[in-house]
Amino acid sequence: MNKLNSQPQTPNFVIDFASQSDPYPSRRLIVLVPADSEYGAATRRIWELAVATGRHVQLLSLCKDRTKELSLRRQLVIMSALVGDSRISTEAKVEIGANWVNAVERNYQAGDMIVCFAEQRAGLFHRPLSQILESNLGAPVYILSGLYPQNASRSNWLSQIIVWAGSFGILTGFFWFQVRISQLPKDSTQTVLLILSAAVEIWLIWVWNSLFS
Repeated sequence: MNKLNSQPQTPNFVIDFASQSDPYPSRRLIVLVPADSEYGAATRRIWELAVATGRHVQLLSLCKDRTKELSLRRQLVIMSALVGDSRISTEAKVEIGANWVNAVERNYQAGDMIVCFAEQRAGLFHRPLSQILESNLGAPVYILSGLYPQNASRSNWLSQIIVWAGSFGILTGFFWFQVRISQLPKDSTQTVLLILSAAVEIWLIWVWNSLFS
């Protein structure tokens, strides 16, 4: 029977599912499901992995637009029903935001394994999400590939263009501002203003980049 996130699991269920000698009795597969992915091919692979590893499955997705949250939840519920069976307990959870690292940190527990797609990328340089998660969390990551729709690459290129255009705009604006500061009398006030402007510039670039992570 599927277990949705709104219905907490009981301790007895977890104990029956996992071995008493397992130091992580509630270990799970945390599957990072992109909002724009086709789930048909993914569900079979996830089910096979869950059976082979003897783990629960938590489907986790990010929603940047609250107006699409209900639709995404319905998709995850359907996917959860396809993955789960008498041997596999499933959860479906949607978080509002755009940062996968933060979302995984809020859900990850010791003993869990993260499952993501090879095509998933994040950050200013669009590094593979698996590499970012491994370097930031030090958690085991299992990678699935070839499960994206054909229009995903176009969406990734559009996002990358927007990120670079925004970053260039921030750099250009602060360059002009710092030129004006350099025309002020060379004293401690000028130095403080230059340092503050550089700090704000870096922060804005980080915030802009995180919106598309």
